Amino acid sequence: MASSSSYNCPCAACKFLRRKCLPGCIFAPYFPPEEPQKFANVHKIFGASNVTKLLNELLPHQREDAVNSLAYEAEARVRDPVYGCVGAISFLQRQVQRLQKELDSANADLLRYACNDMPPPSLSVPPQ
Repeated sequence: MASSSSYNCPCAACKFLRRKCLPGCIFAPYFPPEEPQKFANVHKIFGASNVTKLLNELLPHQREDAVNSLAYEAEARVRDPVYGCVGAISFLQRQVQRLQKELDSANADLLRYACNDMPPPSLSVPPQ
């Protein structure tokens, strides 16, 4: 990937931090200039220094996933400072539980309707 400095356009991180984007900038591949809010959120929640340390400790093929996770968590923390993405996960778990109950109820209704449509089993009354 070409460095953003070759186009004389700093990455979102360097622009936010008001520094020159050098060819080896660790942020450039993950924080393009078109996504300034992505880095702003990550910086606000985790800090640029901590993100730099984290990315330097990871293997290059792991960095993109790490940045995506940090960006997701940071955006969730900006929206919900107390619970972050845990709040979203809890909401979705409750929704799954509610929908599972609805599905179970619908299946029970279907079973009840199917049993009502079936002819009753023939009961042979023994002669007396």
